[in-house]
Amino acid sequence: MDFRQLRQFVQLAETLHFGRASAASHISPSALSRGIRQLEAEVATTLFERDNRSVRLTRQGETFLAWARETLTGWDAIRHTLQEQSGTLQGEVSLYCSVTASYSFLFELLSRLRRDHPQIEIKLHTGDPEDAMARVMAGSEDIAIGARPDTLPAGLAFKPITRSQLVFIASARHQARHELERPLPDPAGWAATPMILPESGLARQRLERWFRDLGTVPLIYAQVAGNEAIVSMVSLGFGVGLVPRIVLDNSPLAAEVRVLDVRPALAPYEVGLFTLEKNLRSPLVRAFWTV
Repeated sequence: MDFRQLRQFVQLAETLHFGRASAASHISPSALSRGIRQLEAEVATTLFERDNRSVRLTRQGETFLAWARETLTGWDAIRHTLQEQSGTLQGEVSLYCSVTASYSFLFELLSRLRRDHPQIEIKLHTGDPEDAMARVMAGSEDIAIGARPDTLPAGLAFKPITRSQLVFIASARHQARHELERPLPDPAGWAATPMILPESGLARQRLERWFRDLGTVPLIYAQVAGNEAIVSMVSLGFGVGLVPRIVLDNSPLAAEVRVLDVRPALAPYEVGLFTLEKNLRSPLVRAFWTV
């Protein structure tokens, strides 16, 4: 069994799509299909159920996926340890972050990594920051940048980079209701204020807790994925939003919104790196972790 086939199997198990998995593996869909059939013949069991419309793992495939990930992690660790002993680290690290994080942190981090380890390559994926932790936990990424939850899941390592306040924002062109900025918050005023909220995640949890403490519920105008979309909708005057200050500082629409002086303030975000604790056995991940 060769490691290329194992990696192709993991790609297909994660995407459940022959086209995307073959593109990520830099082979044709027919070559990927042949490789999966060879793998199934070697283990003498069906790993995927597939038809013209869908691909899904069998129960045996799920068991094999756990073994394949562990095997590839172990192989990468010993290979990179030998490289480390020889004085040169070479290979690929996958990294996931939001577009805002890529503006804010990546230039400095990658500059340091390139200076110290020029042969390490970074495979970068960007998307909703609320997915950062889940992608690492699922084994889809080696490292991710995101906000630390109140409780860190077992087996997950976190390294802080910075802290960012969570701020309420309103359109700079539309006058916000005065009662929103009183020293003591007005429940009636907030209950009548249209809110543009993240669909899920830490900011949503803290906002819902804030409204519960206020003794009311938010009037939800829209629920969106991604903080940049919240800034856009608020700038057009659709309602009041909640975003990390770091998002606002890097937004091209920063001049179109204003930060509301809301009391009590919400607890700040702690932004940093996530990886699985077992990934820190890899010299490549450790190299990124140390910069």
